[in-house]
Amino acid sequence: MSDLILEIHTSALAAMGTKPRPFLKVAAALSDEDVPSTDLSEEAFCARLATDEANGGALTAAWAKALTSWDFAEEPNWPTGTTARTEERRMAVYDRLQLGDGVRKALDSAIPVAKMPGATVIAPEHTPWYTPERAAARTFYWQAYEGKLRSKGWSEAAIASLHEASRAVVERLTDPEQEARRQAKGLVVGYVQSGKTANFTGVAAKALDAGYRLVIVLGGTLNLLRAQTQRRIDMELIGQENILRGADPADPDALVGIDYVADDEEWPEFVCHGGRPSTLLAFDIERLTTRDKDYMSLAQGIKALEFEKGTPTLPLYDPANLHRAAARIMVVKKNKAVLTKLVNDLKQIHGILGELPALIIDDESDQASVNTSDPRKWEKDSTERTAINALISKLLKLLPRAQYVGYTATPFANVFVDPGDAEDIFPSDFLVSLPRPEGYMGVQDFHDFESPSKTRPRTVANSQEKAHVRGIFEGPDDRLQEAMDAFVLSGALKLYRADHGVPSKPYRHHTMLVHESVKTDDHAALALRINTMWHQAGYTSTEGHDRLAGLWATDFDKVSQVRAADLPNPKSYDELRPYVSRARQLIAKGGNPVIVVNGNSDKYFEQLDLDFDRTPNIWKILVGGTKLSRGFTVEGLTTTYYRRTARQADTLMQMGRWFGFRPGYRDLVRLYIGREESLTKTTTADLYEAFEAICRDEELFRQQLAQYAELVDGKPQLTPAQVPPLVAQHLAWVKPSARNKMFNAELVEIRSPGKPIEPAAYPTDESALRRNTERWRKLLGALASEPVAFTSPPSADGTPGAKFSALTARISHPELIAVLSQLEWERDGIFQPHLNYLARLDGTLAKVDDWLLIAPQLAKTDRVEAAVLDSAPLSLVRRQRQAGKTAFGRISGLEHRSVAQWLIDAADDPATPPAPIGPGTGVVLLYPVVEAKAGADLSAAAGVSHGKANPAKLVIAFTLIPPKSATDSSRRLVRFQAKDSTHIDAAIVAAPTE
Repeated sequence: MSDLILEIHTSALAAMGTKPRPFLKVAAALSDEDVPSTDLSEEAFCARLATDEANGGALTAAWAKALTSWDFAEEPNWPTGTTARTEERRMAVYDRLQLGDGVRKALDSAIPVAKMPGATVIAPEHTPWYTPERAAARTFYWQAYEGKLRSKGWSEAAIASLHEASRAVVERLTDPEQEARRQAKGLVVGYVQSGKTANFTGVAAKALDAGYRLVIVLGGTLNLLRAQTQRRIDMELIGQENILRGADPADPDALVGIDYVADDEEWPEFVCHGGRPSTLLAFDIERLTTRDKDYMSLAQGIKALEFEKGTPTLPLYDPANLHRAAARIMVVKKNKAVLTKLVNDLKQIHGILGELPALIIDDESDQASVNTSDPRKWEKDSTERTAINALISKLLKLLPRAQYVGYTATPFANVFVDPGDAEDIFPSDFLVSLPRPEGYMGVQDFHDFESPSKTRPRTVANSQEKAHVRGIFEGPDDRLQEAMDAFVLSGALKLYRADHGVPSKPYRHHTMLVHESVKTDDHAALALRINTMWHQAGYTSTEGHDRLAGLWATDFDKVSQVRAADLPNPKSYDELRPYVSRARQLIAKGGNPVIVVNGNSDKYFEQLDLDFDRTPNIWKILVGGTKLSRGFTVEGLTTTYYRRTARQADTLMQMGRWFGFRPGYRDLVRLYIGREESLTKTTTADLYEAFEAICRDEELFRQQLAQYAELVDGKPQLTPAQVPPLVAQHLAWVKPSARNKMFNAELVEIRSPGKPIEPAAYPTDESALRRNTERWRKLLGALASEPVAFTSPPSADGTPGAKFSALTARISHPELIAVLSQLEWERDGIFQPHLNYLARLDGTLAKVDDWLLIAPQLAKTDRVEAAVLDSAPLSLVRRQRQAGKTAFGRISGLEHRSVAQWLIDAADDPATPPAPIGPGTGVVLLYPVVEAKAGADLSAAAGVSHGKANPAKLVIAFTLIPPKSATDSSRRLVRFQAKDSTHIDAAIVAAPTE
């Protein structure tokens, strides 16, 4: 009876398709046809669910697949006023299924609603062609891929999330069947090591089903990454039939030139379509690249790129031809020679290219694809492109129906691309930010973003840093030995868990990454050092075991007890000791525990020890640099020893190979990271702090995308081209991207908490100086005629505080912004980044009530006074512009700034006596500056006549010190955006609310 219930439930759910319908009616109809006596009561349903896990979980799996698909539907084709992935949506599904309370409770318990966020999409309105009905009509390759993910252990929620995210991309491509040519360009932003390959494989599967017949995957710049990507696509999408193409897998002679079958232990796990796809009324896929071979010029007269049409009188994109034509897929390296071969071959194909729906997927699209030539060196009205960018542009020209989709975890270089360059890769049609996937271990899992609390001190239970991060500081003990010990211990714990039933399959790979330098000579020296340390570590001696026992007791056991209490954990080191010996043997297998991976061995297949696909078990310490720092997945990575500095946020983040999925061993992951690494001859860098700053930059970017993605009256607020996303920089020495990727970046905001704002690039033109002085008229006239004495308290060592007199006025925040926003500068826009920040102190970012305007008086012996417009007599200040520059040096006096800062600090400290200003008041130090050399007649230089200075001879200079309320709310922040060459004179878009 139980099997009949499973059979009928599965059939009923499948019969409903994309719309939930009254379950009992559908099930009863099926039951009446086959087994009319089947008990379909809710009691029988609940009873079966209660025992389903013990019986293999098939019934729960069937319901999980159906419920999750309905939960996740962003635009369901059945009436509902609910939001996806909410309790309300699930209730609406139950109502349509007409289920009783008992079944609802049982299903909620067995299959909770996955309340994960969906993808964030910024895009203009598009013609809805990829409807649920259109997508459901042809799902051959998507269903095969979906089944493969399910067999790999993906949850239904994870599959549904991928389904929705990939659909969000495909529906914004051009309908491959439409007559009009149109290219769409988009960017998909994921997280480092978070499954971007899975997403673009899903996009490729859906696109192939929909009618795209040429898929070009630009698989990074290294053989390592290209080969890894090729295998993933071959294994999970293309499948055995398309690889064999009729060859008998049992006949060695027939397998000559065919990869995987003979030397890949996972060949049986490659997706199997159940026969050649053409026999199932689907199309074939022909691979133009293989695991071992990148794209090569096609000697067969480019026949492999020719597309036959069943109905010659109709274009290829006509449905009659499109869905019977074979598809081509290639995974090519972003290499000039390789892409040039492809471009040259395409040039030889005539006629059909204009009819060919093509999809270009650019993996790691911020690397090599971006134009890094300096526009300042271009000839007038021309655009010069770097090699890969130019070749991508040529591909798009040759394939007028091609769609371009870039993928990256570090999108800053991509959003700095000029939106006005129609031939470049700016994502003008859509920008998709993928949600953080379930089970992913990213930056947030290694950093504590909340300040510690006195009532809740940080422990391994509540602190990511204490659980996973171990700092490396300058000194003789650099913790490398401890990191190696941690690698051995974590390997032993993996073996222990595998022997105790977790995971269901043994851990295949176990690796440690050591990354200190980009130089290959350094790699060789470091590998030799590690090898020597390994053989001196005494892992078989009493001393070695004592050291490991201490590390287990003080570190791993404490973390695992609170972070992995549900997993098997030894109760003592003695219980773990036999597994330590096994781990040591696996790591030292072959006599050397270390593998060097760098440019000296770029031929990937000479590095068979690092072929995670074909080698059964890699338990090694990997020493490398660039080759292990972008795109390539280091399988089984558990311990990282990282000390390499980089000044670009995208470069640094891509080195975070410790991010990724760590099923069954999250608690064992350890990051040993440099906290005092040399940056210059005199400064050091805290790499842990740098990654935290980059994470803040990245999250701010994602928050902004989410803000712009919200629809207003059912329509998009903005498009990617209308608002190039703002890119933040929280740490001074870490820029968003390399300098040659930021030629088109425009600084739009500077916020440096605790630092005064003191512009220096004032105009030299007397007409501009006069206009600027006039703009200060109202505020200058507000200065009281009687001076106020200011004195700061003595310092801790007894040094007397600063003391001076000044004329003052209280002005409102809007009054100050009104003046600052009208000022002219030596170069247009130079003050705009500061102004953007100050404008947001109206309560948008923080609240400033008013400002205390202070015009200091100099000592009587040096004082030269004159009225400025309608002001009381002010002390004129002598300043000079820097040699060879138009900007001044320091403006404000140190004693004046010291007093101003004391006022700000005292206003925010309740322990001090009442301050002259409140906590919401900032200070403006104001100086009528005269450009004159020492000894010159200051009155003459200022054009003083009848006690008044000439407004055209003055620079009204200032220093702004915002209150604590405007500086302590956030860390340092700099924002950039892309300049649009088609809107050079457009106003800068205001920074969004955080």
